[in-house]
Amino acid sequence: MSKTAQPAPYARQAGTDWLLSCADTPAEIRTRWDADQLGEFPSGGHWRVTEAALAHSMDAIKRIGLSRQGPVLADVSQGIAWWLLPPTLGDELDDVRTITIRPRGWVLRCPPVLYPVRGRVWIERPDPLWQRWSSQAYWMIH
Repeated sequence: MSKTAQPAPYARQAGTDWLLSCADTPAEIRTRWDADQLGEFPSGGHWRVTEAALAHSMDAIKRIGLSRQGPVLADVSQGIAWWLLPPTLGDELDDVRTITIRPRGWVLRCPPVLYPVRGRVWIERPDPLWQRWSSQAYWMIH
């Protein structure tokens, strides 16, 4: 019997590893996750955060497809979604009225990549290659 490659576990671990690499204190984040708490990740160095209504974001995801938008975190109890965008994002999305661009240093409270915590869940999981996505695609659907 031949062995087959199983990329899914590696990809999930790579997403977790990447997310933890964005933390100021990765060990503290793991401890919080083990206690079913959210980890705190400041925006700016590794990503920018765009906030939008969850319902509007789900429509957008349908339009652009899951493999092309980058990480998207949702808070299902509050009806909010956060899109992680490249840290080099300038003012290209400033005129889009249906979103809020969070400032550098704003803290995003995240669950682990693989399971939800306190109503927050990754709609599109982090992936070390996520910056392949273009913020222009997001702007076009909003």
